[in-house]
Amino acid sequence: MSSAASAGQTATHVLTLVAPPDRGLTPDDVSIARARLKAAGAFSVGAEDWLCEELAADLPFDGLDRAAAHAAVDEEPALARLDRAAQPATGRRKRMLIADMDSTMIEIETLDTIAALLGIGEEVAEITARSMNGEIGFEESLTQRVALLADRPAEETLAHVMERVTYTPGGSVAVRTMARNGARCMLVSGGFTFTTEVVHRHLGFHAHKANRLEIVDGRFTGRVRGDIVGRATKLEALRALAHDIRADLSEAVTVGDGANDLDMLQAAGLGVGFRGKPIVREQAPHRIDYTDLSTLLYYQGYRFEEFETA
Repeated sequence: MSSAASAGQTATHVLTLVAPPDRGLTPDDVSIARARLKAAGAFSVGAEDWLCEELAADLPFDGLDRAAAHAAVDEEPALARLDRAAQPATGRRKRMLIADMDSTMIEIETLDTIAALLGIGEEVAEITARSMNGEIGFEESLTQRVALLADRPAEETLAHVMERVTYTPGGSVAVRTMARNGARCMLVSGGFTFTTEVVHRHLGFHAHKANRLEIVDGRFTGRVRGDIVGRATKLEALRALAHDIRADLSEAVTVGDGANDLDMLQAAGLGVGFRGKPIVREQAPHRIDYTDLSTLLYYQGYRFEEFETA
């Protein structure tokens, strides 16, 4: 075991720094972060442990809580365009993953894409933006948006949407690596089952939950079948999964981009806003702004050579 890894085990907290490939993470970056932690009051900062050469490193420390450590490095211009997460050094590897789908695991918003194909894109996108920013409740916004689809052709439209699905880099690696290491992975979306049925299998999730669009005689009715999967449902799914596998919420990682993800982000041991809307950037405990979804693994202490890439 390296001295860095040993130091990481004895420290109470660890700061993980992750860089996008076009920037890179340098020893100077790590030295600056160490100096910032010490200036903020950390009384012990250990040797760095490189999780991936030139891209990701852990820096163990004592004497600061998560918020103080984040503030210390956030204020340093030299550390711009680095994702970072400060957290307790113990219990980093999680037993559960609950992930949002639209603009998180895939790069599109499915309802906005449906609307664009039907010629009502601007009207629906405006409601979506207000919901994701927390200006109106998700359930209300979904009801309003789906109502605009009424009496429009369904099957051909949904097929065209699936042709436009692109997967967020790092998502499959994150899911499959965690699953291989025994974690239970679930996709919980305010989107729709016609997408999650495909996406969850493609990415390696064990299960999925989403809304069901009502379609009659090949046309949208403008309604959702059953209860709406929204902000409260995502938190309920997290709690139910924890109960099923006899885990604590601290043993979960959750990830999403919108206001309807905040409850599950704030309840989990590692809640991560992925390129989040402004309200998520403000309120999520952790963030990924510059790198891809494989950073979820670095935040848990996985090394690059442990990544499941097949």
